[in-house]
Amino acid sequence: MKQLTRDGIFSWPKAELHCHLDGSLRLQTLVDLAVDSDNLGILPSGDVAELARILEQIDNSETLESYLAWFKYTIPVLQSKDALFRAAYELAVDNAQENVRYLEVRYAPILHTEDGLTLNEVNDAVLAGLHQAEKEFPIRTSIIICGLRDRFESSSLMQAELAVAKRGNGVVAFDLAGGESGNPPKQHLHAFYYARNHLLNLTVHAGESFGPESIRQAVFYCGAHRIGHGITLYQDEELLQYFVDHQIPLEICPTSNVQTHVVPSYEEHPVTTFVNVGVPVTVNTDNRLFSRTTVTEELWRTHQRCGVAAADIATIARNGFKYAFLPHYERLALLEEVSPLITIH
Repeated sequence: MKQLTRDGIFSWPKAELHCHLDGSLRLQTLVDLAVDSDNLGILPSGDVAELARILEQIDNSETLESYLAWFKYTIPVLQSKDALFRAAYELAVDNAQENVRYLEVRYAPILHTEDGLTLNEVNDAVLAGLHQAEKEFPIRTSIIICGLRDRFESSSLMQAELAVAKRGNGVVAFDLAGGESGNPPKQHLHAFYYARNHLLNLTVHAGESFGPESIRQAVFYCGAHRIGHGITLYQDEELLQYFVDHQIPLEICPTSNVQTHVVPSYEEHPVTTFVNVGVPVTVNTDNRLFSRTTVTEELWRTHQRCGVAAADIATIARNGFKYAFLPHYERLALLEEVSPLITIH
């Protein structure tokens, strides 16, 4: 009888569709950049081993908002072109080294303008880092630009305008991220209207720490093609069926979902329900640093801890390519290339 193993998953070609740049630095890089930018004092420790132990406290975050507060350690060190280049380059390299063939990196450029960089300079630095990794490793990358739901809509519109301006030059989609509670997606309609009218792909963080109404707004107000997390979807049977009927994919991040306590445990994660009823699921890391994880590990935990069957894990791995924000024929060609390699031994 064929069995799924962690090594088997590691060997598969994989795609990563939900990964935040500022939550996925290498630990040593975080310390190095803090030193380089005279920001070492913002870190609770300059010792890598001690800092690793301290960051494990993120597992005790009581809410999504308290989880997001940990970004106070990473964003201040990502305010220069060199820092952004290094973070993007290393993120792509780390993915390539676990056989991720396609990576979508998301971030909010406006968060990296505190020391005077323009939005264009920020994005160009990230793009340059990703392109350098592509030259050296067998990986393809894209950028998703995020608006921030806890800021004024004018800020999100600026991000959408940047995303549209860079469409076809590394940027493939627009997103809305940040704390959900009290910040509904429909407050950013103008940003999404602008992105939609310029034919940009759309994904929205929704249903992570708020109910299915947030998901409804993301789909029916904002026009989302994919949903980031979507954990509470199961609470609305009609909406759940709509996702099945229209094959709207979810970007599930199991470890992050446990850390933010939007699910009580891996064993109680609704990903199995979504898979069983036919909702397209992708599995992703969210934040490689804060969740201390990889795409391989997330797929393995989805099988071992969440209880998703081995054959369904293979389907989820293929979904990462099937629902990538790439042109249709490029996506089909990539899927055709990798599918025979995603097998259970």
